[in-house]
Amino acid sequence: MKILLVEDHALFREGFRLLLQQIDPQAEIFEAGDARSAFECAAKHEDLALVLLDLGLPDMPGLEVISEFRERCPACPVVVLSGSDDRDTVMASLDRGAMGFIPKASNSQLLMGALQLVFANGVYIPPSVLVRPGGSANAAAASGVSTRTAAQPSELGLTERQVEVLRLLVQGQSNKLIARKLDLAEATVKAHVTAVLRALKVTTRTQAVLAVGELGWSLR
Repeated sequence: MKILLVEDHALFREGFRLLLQQIDPQAEIFEAGDARSAFECAAKHEDLALVLLDLGLPDMPGLEVISEFRERCPACPVVVLSGSDDRDTVMASLDRGAMGFIPKASNSQLLMGALQLVFANGVYIPPSVLVRPGGSANAAAASGVSTRTAAQPSELGLTERQVEVLRLLVQGQSNKLIARKLDLAEATVKAHVTAVLRALKVTTRTQAVLAVGELGWSLR
């Protein structure tokens, strides 16, 4: 497994590298200190399994880096590492196509759990963000446990094909790319996306990502 760690502070890179090696000693980890180096590395290694991205890079705004990665490497999930985990930043990152958001202030145990979830094709979102604006964090949210009733995709009426569509949607891929990957007509994909959003009781793709995070689904 190849992982690209994009972080401008060498000390943070070292710490995250050690953590990643604990999770998978066989992982091949590449490092970049700015966006330019990150894009060059991604171009050389098209089989990257994951990009871990700090938003505070010196040469390009972090949200633009997410968008650029989604354009250049649509099959590779991008997970944000950030010192700021306010709701607006998290939502903006998900809007740009990030598959997860891990605050740097997280302890090592939480970081390992979050990364393991992401490696299992799940979505990690800070528990505080799962609380709707104006609400208060309950015990489940505070402990990182889903605030939604646990359910499997089939229990919400999702078909296997719709789960495949949801998996790619969560990765930030467009209807056109999903159609290409699944060999479907774009209109068919659009219909599946509509059904998925309805089943999750949401209206946007970003809300769907949040719902998947709340439900703790690992979409394989």
